[in-house]
Amino acid sequence: MFGDTRTALQDLKDMVAAFVKERDWEKFHTPKNLAMSVAIEAAELMELFQWSDERELTPELLLRVEEELADVLIYCLAMANAAGIDLARAVKRKMEANARKYPADTYRGRYR
Repeated sequence: MFGDTRTALQDLKDMVAAFVKERDWEKFHTPKNLAMSVAIEAAELMELFQWSDERELTPELLLRVEEELADVLIYCLAMANAAGIDLARAVKRKMEANARKYPADTYRGRYR
């Protein structure tokens, strides 16, 4: 059974890698192409909220957000696979850097 609490990040990376390999798409998965794909899919996610002041996700919108967010993550996983990046380690390092850059006592309740 899949779910955030039951699925390891490596399982997702392996799933994406198998999908890519089955289609012989590795040759297309250059850093440039994958970075552009992440940006394109992120733009499609943003488009769902363009000109909208909705703060609540309707069931229909939630489904579309889920699909676009999955596309973004799939391309991020593909980029990590192609570049040999350990995402868990990268996220941990980045969160540690963010904690130093934005101490909670200074930034609580504000972003600047």
